[in-house]
Amino acid sequence: MTIAGFSPRWHVAAFLAALGTGPATAQVTTDTLEAWYMPAAERAAQFADFRETFRRSVIEFQPFRITLSGTAEDGSSLRLTSLNPFVNAWFLLETGEGRSARRWHLENAAPELFAVSLGESLSEIVISSDAGTVTCAPWEGELEEARRQGLPYAPICEGRLFLRSQGSGSRTMRESVAEFLRSYVPFGENLINLIKDTLYEDAYLTSAQTMNEAEAGAVVAALGQANLRQRPVMRSRMEVDLVGANSRQMQAGSWYAVQNAPGIYASVVQPGMVAQEVLNVPGANRLDGVENRADVHMFAFDMSRFDLRYEIGTTHPAVDWSPRPSGTGRDYSIPGPDGFGTVEPLQMTGMLNPIFMDRLAGIFAGGFKRAHGAWRLTEFAYTNNGHHYGFVVNGVVLSRLQPGLATIFVLQDGSVQTDIWSEDLNVLLPYIRFARQNGTPILQPDPETGIGVPGEQLQSWMGGNWSGSAEAQLRTTRSGLCMREADGRQMLIYAVFSSATPSGMARTFQAYGCQFAMLLDMNSLDLTYSAIYTREPGSQEFDIVHLDQRMASSDSRHRDGRPMGRFIEFSDNRDFFYLLRR
Repeated sequence: MTIAGFSPRWHVAAFLAALGTGPATAQVTTDTLEAWYMPAAERAAQFADFRETFRRSVIEFQPFRITLSGTAEDGSSLRLTSLNPFVNAWFLLETGEGRSARRWHLENAAPELFAVSLGESLSEIVISSDAGTVTCAPWEGELEEARRQGLPYAPICEGRLFLRSQGSGSRTMRESVAEFLRSYVPFGENLINLIKDTLYEDAYLTSAQTMNEAEAGAVVAALGQANLRQRPVMRSRMEVDLVGANSRQMQAGSWYAVQNAPGIYASVVQPGMVAQEVLNVPGANRLDGVENRADVHMFAFDMSRFDLRYEIGTTHPAVDWSPRPSGTGRDYSIPGPDGFGTVEPLQMTGMLNPIFMDRLAGIFAGGFKRAHGAWRLTEFAYTNNGHHYGFVVNGVVLSRLQPGLATIFVLQDGSVQTDIWSEDLNVLLPYIRFARQNGTPILQPDPETGIGVPGEQLQSWMGGNWSGSAEAQLRTTRSGLCMREADGRQMLIYAVFSSATPSGMARTFQAYGCQFAMLLDMNSLDLTYSAIYTREPGSQEFDIVHLDQRMASSDSRHRDGRPMGRFIEFSDNRDFFYLLRR
């Protein structure tokens, strides 16, 4: 199971009981579900269809979708579909009929605040919150104008909604987005302040970027030191400003608070330094001399301070078939393992919504692309259509979460969980806002002690679907994440291994006290990219600090030479996680 004694039944009950406890959240939850009511029998039938596999669109696949139909003032038809009313984030608006029909992918700027519907008249979009009600009819020209801008996120309805458009990484588009960021964020200051004041009134934001040294010291003490046989001073490639230390002289296995990035900590190590008692735990392979000497860089995030979110890229991971499954693991009569081969009409931007720029704390690359995200051999290759890795974005299931796979998911209350997915967890699907699977666990909790031990498939190359480099080398650059608890704090650790096998990753994560760990991507620093965003106290400007300084080559440049951050100022074809300050 997961950290902190996670029990699916207990957690479901606790989560459902706590849902909507805050005033704003309670109001938007009540308003949203009343507007999008569906009889229980119809909902059950729709969910039963979701569990079957047949040809359909990604919209028809959604198990919790509800559509409101109405008529615009000019007599044209309107259909607004909430793709998951429980999450209240993504909508599909359809206008007109026949050749004049148009489809628009809309995103709620603040699902926790704004309840979206067609209202009682079914002739205009109504967006209600404790701060008041906004009505709009964006099909009367606003949508067309927003689409002409060609921006990944174009604000409509007084900034309460965004029209999403397929992102582009071209130089022209990058400059257009940069101009938009410079002009829109100040323009949208009132909306941003509304979100801050309502949801994060007492939280620590850009106006308070200092951290109590005693608190930082307490977290470092709680994280402790990795269980190593030696602790030499290492010269890392981080080049990050640390509190009370130099990143070029970090003691292996120790944690350091990052300057001007409260709640973020850094560490370096090599797998060959891991203590013998860790290596004695069965379930992993021996490490070779190269792997033992390969550097590992880590960022740890105190999740009491952050919201974790996930977005897929403009291309990856796709939703069609991986070439790996065959025989009974592949049905050639349908375009993808879930019945569809494209996410259209949904639009994947491949970048952060600019409304979050002032809260952005960190980003790290996601998991395997679709081609590698399924099994070639073993039972997983021939069941469940090859067990393609699943993922959920803003409550929308873009690929089913498959049983037996390592999964990180974020619930509607903001809690982050990691687990081996099972049928028992399907009851949480309505409330899962983000999720990503990537193979089988590197570490999983021992059922008796809860201590992280090597995953059951760690030593099975095909069973774990661990993959290798382009030259078929099993030891290669790899990234992974693990979860651990430190003095009651939930810590998410993201690590990049310069040259490692899954066994090397497991031994390192064990030494750092992780209960659960999973692989993300591999083979290059481009695919294992990670950066944090530090700000001087009171400043709106940020510096991009990479986990490995060589990752800077993945960023772009403004025409004046300033760095243009990957995933945040231009679209990318790969998926990514991002952390926002609460």
